[in-house]
Amino acid sequence: MLAVGTAVLAGFVDAIGFVESAGFFVSFMTGNSTRLAVGLAEWQRAAPVAGAIIAVFVAGVVAGSLIGARAAARRAPAVLLCVAILLGIAAFLRLQTDGLEAILCLAFAMGAVNAAIEGRDGSVVGVTYMTGTLVQMGQKIANALRGEGDRRWLHHLGLWAGLAGGAVLGARVVIWSPPLAYMLAVALAASLALRAGWVVRRSR
Repeated sequence: MLAVGTAVLAGFVDAIGFVESAGFFVSFMTGNSTRLAVGLAEWQRAAPVAGAIIAVFVAGVVAGSLIGARAAARRAPAVLLCVAILLGIAAFLRLQTDGLEAILCLAFAMGAVNAAIEGRDGSVVGVTYMTGTLVQMGQKIANALRGEGDRRWLHHLGLWAGLAGGAVLGARVVIWSPPLAYMLAVALAASLALRAGWVVRRSR
């Protein structure tokens, strides 16, 4: 459930970034990679913008992974708290300027959030990209149809639905009031950090 909640946050923030930047993503780097490639081919301004967002996103993944490794058992609350702080900084930047700074901060936060959730096998669960999730869901559905699997594909459906639902909400709110959308993103990240901390304490 924490992973689904984090996917909701990722969708919400990605929608904010998409609307605010007029078509760039802050969590979906496949889309930005295509925009980078097309921009380079057509010599458009989209190329350096997409490239900058991708670079900052990767830097966020590195930072989140380092924080998560250092926090060990408290990985999720530590990373999510950092994400909430980063989103707060993005909100401040958005109030100060209409430039790219807030978008880059959102991308850094979305890179970091991918380090928050650790699976049962110790692998990190990516929550900002859904192509792999949908592929795994399809494969598990195929296994179930052959009688060789179970209903584990529902977990993948939940992640996708969380991100899509969060994106719908984020788009609606940011169109109505950008400052409110940023504040809600901070509140959601903070609530997830608190929830993750509660889960860690309960498991001890």
